[in-house]
Amino acid sequence: MQNFHISATGHSLNYLPEYVATWRGFFAEEELSVSASVPSPWDLVLSDIATEKADAALGGIWVPSMFFGRGKRLTPFAQVAARAPLAIVGRESPELFDWRRLPGKTISMKGSNGASVGLFIKMNMREHGVDPRSVNFVQDLDGKMLTDLFLGGMGDYLVIDYPSAASLAAKAQAHVVSPLTLTGGDVPWSVYYAPDDSDEPRLDKQTRFSRALGRAMAWIVENDAGGYRDFLATTFPKFDPDVLVDLANTYRSIGMWTSPKIDEAAYARWQRGIADGHLIEAPIGYSDLIDRRPTNQFQSV
Repeated sequence: MQNFHISATGHSLNYLPEYVATWRGFFAEEELSVSASVPSPWDLVLSDIATEKADAALGGIWVPSMFFGRGKRLTPFAQVAARAPLAIVGRESPELFDWRRLPGKTISMKGSNGASVGLFIKMNMREHGVDPRSVNFVQDLDGKMLTDLFLGGMGDYLVIDYPSAASLAAKAQAHVVSPLTLTGGDVPWSVYYAPDDSDEPRLDKQTRFSRALGRAMAWIVENDAGGYRDFLATTFPKFDPDVLVDLANTYRSIGMWTSPKIDEAAYARWQRGIADGHLIEAPIGYSDLIDRRPTNQFQSV
């Protein structure tokens, strides 16, 4: 049995296949003992993989993209989440929400745990014909603080993770006016990456890890979340179990967990969003950034 440690930027429902692969023994059947930690601040994941404290970092693909050609080679080799687990929360009824009415409005979104949220919401704005420069953003604060401020009356909209948005809606504290998980389209939201290019021993571990992850995705898609409600409740104790079941079933139905293979069309779309956010000068070619080898066993989705 070989150890495989992941340094992750969070502990999230959209990482469910990883947790299921441990729970159902899929990693063990690949002779892997998988563990995970969530360092604070989040960017310590880079130190963890650089010092070989971790075999992989788990987070946004914008980080390897940003460092590409800038002195540090970070190589994504698999994905766990193919959708952004975000929602726009507002005060009006969902049917009244209109992207075209966003100019002049104030949107709060966390900026303390990386750039993904801002990149994604602004990309969606551009795709809906809205210039992000016409919108006021508050994004330099913690998500919990911004939620409290929004509920206290600050701003017009709040962009937060979908589970938290659903919890607010369940308590009738706000409305989910745009469930971006459902409407925001495909992107390789959460990926596993490692330094440089993998040699044969590391490639073998990554391939076995990806194979077990793929089995977990297939298992989740085939099984209604109500059947493992207790596992969800234990894994995510901060959320209502009924909300978790509903969200997991929603994620199953919309393609959150499709394949460990990073989809090329979704990758190209997200590269445009990252480039438009000025983190890279131009979109990076798929084969220039991604190591295809660990997920060659999977079909394109």
